[in-house]
Amino acid sequence: MAKDRTLYLCRACGGSTPRWHGRCPHCGAWNALEETIPAPEPAAGARGRMSALRQGLAAQGTLARLADIEAADVARTPTGLTELDRVLGGGVVPGAVVLIGGDPGIGKSTLLLQALDALQRAGLPTLYVTGEESGAQVALRARRLGLADSQVPVLAEIRLEAILATLQQQRPAVAVIDSIQTVYTEQLTSAPGSVAQVRECAALLTRAAKDSGATLVLVGHVTKDGALAGPRVLEHMVDTVLYFEGDAHSSFRLVRAIKNRFGAVSELGVFAMTERGLKGVGNPSALFLSQHREPVPGSCVLATLEGTRPLLVEVQALVDAGGPAPRRLSVGLERDRLAMLLAVLHRHAGIATGDQDVFVNAVGGVRIAEPAADLAVLLAVTSSLRGRALPRGFVAFGEVGLAGEVRPAQRGQERLKEAAKLGMAVAVVPKANQPRKPDAAFQRATEGLTLHGVERVEEALEAVRGLG
Repeated sequence: MAKDRTLYLCRACGGSTPRWHGRCPHCGAWNALEETIPAPEPAAGARGRMSALRQGLAAQGTLARLADIEAADVARTPTGLTELDRVLGGGVVPGAVVLIGGDPGIGKSTLLLQALDALQRAGLPTLYVTGEESGAQVALRARRLGLADSQVPVLAEIRLEAILATLQQQRPAVAVIDSIQTVYTEQLTSAPGSVAQVRECAALLTRAAKDSGATLVLVGHVTKDGALAGPRVLEHMVDTVLYFEGDAHSSFRLVRAIKNRFGAVSELGVFAMTERGLKGVGNPSALFLSQHREPVPGSCVLATLEGTRPLLVEVQALVDAGGPAPRRLSVGLERDRLAMLLAVLHRHAGIATGDQDVFVNAVGGVRIAEPAADLAVLLAVTSSLRGRALPRGFVAFGEVGLAGEVRPAQRGQERLKEAAKLGMAVAVVPKANQPRKPDAAFQRATEGLTLHGVERVEEALEAVRGLG
């Protein structure tokens, strides 16, 4: 008996190779090749059907100059969930394809079922396609959410051909596919969830959404590293990619936009998990600020920016005596950047932490990627090292360079307005973010907030010492 020939498929790009490699020869991803048995050659009729499908994906178009194309703002339909609308850029867009991923049990299906019910009550035809649960299980979840009288149609199906036929027959304005890893097409012999199946099913569903003008939401699984499972090309096919973040032991959930062709990237929505489902948090800054009766050493409030939303986040630092190999650990911030900031603190401010363990944490489980958090981290570390708390109502932001300079952050005035709105009294900010001639509106919005503009790390530390 002849031995079955094997191929190795890349999870990242879908490329194939007859031999295993530690690094994919097509896209360069490490440890991404998986062994598989190639599908037998399809019959002539199947080849014809696949050829027709692929020809349908590449519809012929006409050339037009950019100046002659009529372009208008896309119409948006609110989902009824304010925080979800914020992340999407104002609501769902006809013909858009949204991919949402997150850990199992974090609330993806709950959020989408709530959104579909609100859209259906607003008069839009909807469809919920489930491949992981039965219709009875979806109905039980709806009853737990207080949606016992919901009129959302539910289809328990994983065959792509049946799903496409239902979409064409029902013509919903918004449809949810939960999840894309469970859907398979009969034109391919590989198992559901494989690279070929996910890529082909996503491509055909995307084309169906573009042709019909329906908004399509795909639910995706994630790997143990937190990335969306399946080929990387899946994220390039869709218009919007959302990540559902949060600790399973916490009642708060974060929805972050990683890609959005119809809105701002890195927009953040905050939800609270309740007995009646997910509820939007109107003032998320209060979530990320710890409530101390008195100021404590090692705590500094940061005015950060998530998409278009300014947020106040408490950054905590703990500096303790270390052993032969001091540790540098950060949660919610980049660890390598923490090591760089400690070196800048030593070189330009004369504060050494080489023999100390340094731990930094962003309260509330939020992840801060922008460099404007540098100044708040340094001030929190210095406060913990000296055992002196920063003044009550203190806030800071600013990027710190290797030469010790404090660089400005984007949209500094909006950060300051948010700080003043939440009762902050003192702000140490880059001098370039301190308005030279503030207008009357800015003065009214920041009334009661004293600004200290600095250009160097030494000036920031001196300004803090002068505050007592």
